[in-house]
Amino acid sequence: MRWSHLLAPGATVLDVACGAGRHMGWFAQRGHPVTGVDRAPEAIASSARFGRALRADIEDGPWPFAGQVFGAVVVTNYLWRARLPDIVAAVAPGGVLLYETFAAGNETIGKPSRPDFLLQPGELLAACAGLRVVAYEDGFLAEPERFVQRIAAVREPSNLPVGKPMRYPL
Repeated sequence: MRWSHLLAPGATVLDVACGAGRHMGWFAQRGHPVTGVDRAPEAIASSARFGRALRADIEDGPWPFAGQVFGAVVVTNYLWRARLPDIVAAVAPGGVLLYETFAAGNETIGKPSRPDFLLQPGELLAACAGLRVVAYEDGFLAEPERFVQRIAAVREPSNLPVGKPMRYPL
């Protein structure tokens, strides 16, 4: 919600590992065409009420959006490192990546606790090297207790006028 103002009006949104569609609903209510992907049939059944819902196993199967780009890509509480390049590549010129997931340190307070599911310091920044980072946080949240990394990053349009930088309100 905090960074949704960065999306262009009517921008298409991809929600990766969409679950029941909470983020799809948020963006659909604001006039954005939404697509969600999840491997769980019950998640797809629930999220389909907001827009296009695609059942796919993005961990053991192909990336179902090869060659497609979206005005925003949203990922929360999900990490599959092999898909990070595909997720970043799905951000259209002028588009936004909003990503938040668990980080190292979370193993000291609960689940997830496996290193496979916890970002290491700076890992999300490194994955977004081709994007312009508008905001980045790496730390501890008290309610509910968890360690996270968050990023809001944009793929700047290729046709920016010289000397006229984009303004991304904070």
